[in-house]
Amino acid sequence: MARKTHLKHVADADLKLLRVFKAVAESGGLAAAETELNIGKSTISKYISDLELRLDLKLCNRGPAGFSLTDEGSKVLKSADGLLVSVADFRAEVNEIKRQLAGTLRIALFDQCASNPEAYVAGAIRAFNKAAPAVEIDLSLEPPNVIETNVIGGKIDIGILALHRPSPSLDYAPLYGENMFLYCGKGHPFMNCDQSALSLADVRAANYAGIRVNSPNLHVGQTLGFRRAAKVQNEQALAILIMSGSYLGFLPDHLADEFVRGGMMKKVMPGKIFYRSQFAAVTRKRPAMNRTTKLFLDTLTEAHTGPAPDA
Repeated sequence: MARKTHLKHVADADLKLLRVFKAVAESGGLAAAETELNIGKSTISKYISDLELRLDLKLCNRGPAGFSLTDEGSKVLKSADGLLVSVADFRAEVNEIKRQLAGTLRIALFDQCASNPEAYVAGAIRAFNKAAPAVEIDLSLEPPNVIETNVIGGKIDIGILALHRPSPSLDYAPLYGENMFLYCGKGHPFMNCDQSALSLADVRAANYAGIRVNSPNLHVGQTLGFRRAAKVQNEQALAILIMSGSYLGFLPDHLADEFVRGGMMKKVMPGKIFYRSQFAAVTRKRPAMNRTTKLFLDTLTEAHTGPAPDA
């Protein structure tokens, strides 16, 4: 019987295999990871087998029955996440020492700021790319609680989310705002009724859909006493529920305007039911941000405090 050996060191080749394994696990299978990794399924399978041989562990089940992680695979994935974050931090620190702006800048957004006339995130990214062309941008849309957790944990460098119950572990730089109104969809009883005849009691009796995580959306819905009958992770999903004609929900006016013009949505009691959200860039307090992150934060805040950049 062969004696199992301990993993004595981690080489660059191991890091490559771990990144492939992480991509496969997050994609949900080998075929789904082909586009992300830009390599073929057979090559991916070989990399996973090489990693299992290297670690002397079975990491996943793959075959006609589908893809799934083993218990050992789940634990290795969690450890790999921490290792790869540490490696990225190390590279950023080395680049800091070398006074080079390089590596990857990880940014996460919650809102649909592309249609917000008050948001100049795209212009800030354009200015940042001119100043640091070697830096790769990794941009994602995430729920606010995920953004906060990942910024604190170092998996995201900068997050942009609505201000609500600030964390003592984060710094906040105000950026822009948006106006939030309550909407109903085509087919809802409120769509064609006389708005002046509606009361807050009528709205409270209707089915309401809201963001599930701790946010201004959740707070306002609870404060107004709305009866939440559905919950979502983001505003795009919320828009779908509203357009079903079965739910009311808060959306930013810039996101809903297209649906309103198309006769798919309508504001409900806009003179009485609305609120305004303020968005901020969030970074972790410790350790201090590197030069790449600081440059983007400075560029982002300048874009929202100075003259509006060109579209």
